[in-house]
Amino acid sequence: MIHAPSPEIHTLGADIRALRKARGLTLSGLGKTLGRSVGWLSQVERDMSEPSITDLRHIASVLDVSVSSLFRSAAPEHERGMIVRADARRPIGSRPAGLVEELLSPDLTDDFEMVHSTFEANSEITEEVMRPTQEVGYIVSGRLDLWIAGKTFSLNAGDSFRIRGEAFRWMNPYAAPCVAIWVIAPPIY
Repeated sequence: MIHAPSPEIHTLGADIRALRKARGLTLSGLGKTLGRSVGWLSQVERDMSEPSITDLRHIASVLDVSVSSLFRSAAPEHERGMIVRADARRPIGSRPAGLVEELLSPDLTDDFEMVHSTFEANSEITEEVMRPTQEVGYIVSGRLDLWIAGKTFSLNAGDSFRIRGEAFRWMNPYAAPCVAIWVIAPPIY
């Protein structure tokens, strides 16, 4: 019987490297912004050095993610890098008022990420978002109004959408929350 090799266990360092690359930053550029040496940052990304909580706050700020998104889940060893339990999802993003996002992907090292988004009732973002990504979303429950490239769409449970680097914004003017699953490439959180 042939067994596939064990998948690499992804770590804090791998997540930081993936986020840095997704933002087009070099080791040198991020190190300079953080006031740290390339050697130190390289060791952090290879899990040879553990950053302090202050370092993590600075890294999260520069990479525009929440500090909590950098913390590893408490998954059992045999599940790490493969399984994300519903009660162990990592919160992500900057959380505009009324939006709660959780990472469904085990880590940030793939070519894409999956995000569970809950748009609270009567919430919205008023400024358009534009990012260099391709995104596909699926409305699991509720309703959501979405503006993509100046066009308005009202979405219901079961509907899906795609955004290819266009400016977009959302609004949930309805009485119930809207839950959506987003796939984003490359990872941005």
